[in-house]
Amino acid sequence: MTQYIDFDALEAIDVQAFRNQKPYPWANPEKLLTDEGYEALCRNMPDISMFAQKFGYGRRAGQQPHDRYSLEYEEGMAVPQPWIDFIGELRSDRYRNVIGKLFNASKPEFRFHWHYAPAGCSVSPHCDAKREHGSHLFYFNTDDEWDPSWGGETLVLDDGGNMDPNTAPAFSDFKNIITCKSTGNVSAILERSERGWHGVRELTCPEGHMRKIFIVVVNPDSMFWKLRDKVVGKKIQRF
Repeated sequence: MTQYIDFDALEAIDVQAFRNQKPYPWANPEKLLTDEGYEALCRNMPDISMFAQKFGYGRRAGQQPHDRYSLEYEEGMAVPQPWIDFIGELRSDRYRNVIGKLFNASKPEFRFHWHYAPAGCSVSPHCDAKREHGSHLFYFNTDDEWDPSWGGETLVLDDGGNMDPNTAPAFSDFKNIITCKSTGNVSAILERSERGWHGVRELTCPEGHMRKIFIVVVNPDSMFWKLRDKVVGKKIQRF
């Protein structure tokens, strides 16, 4: 049976070094997935016909839309078996314990979703929502089918502690930009905070290529947010 997460590599991440990272806690580890598991997932990406189109949606404070195709994981949905098995490992106590230590979070809950983005899409500089502890992004563009000159790198943005998250800065407004490797068997772990700015510049890939990522959104076990979602009619499964 294929194992997807390399738990030894995951558990080797230095929690204190992660928490002391500047400008906020982040990491860009390589090979947190086994070679066999990563290859199986790449070969079995969910078909784009399953995805919703998320284009042109306004964001807070006039931030530019984060255009993409998006698929939210729900229990029992018909995605390829390797993804069901991988998500099963992500729902394990072993993975949850590591993520809880990194984000200093007790009993974290997860949402899972895929994003595919064609040429012209970007992720404008932003901080994630207050409802989140952070995110773990897995990248599924292999080195042999994605040219780094097309973009797609997650950028960790240093605001110098001076920017209000309810604003819409340009990339050029940041004092320092750190580029995360975003092709091959790598991932990015980003903690949400008032300084947790990040983004992705506009993609220039040719037609037929898309930036493909899978995101574990880490949420608190919060009755407030659960009730709020129910009131506003937001249907989100947490795991």
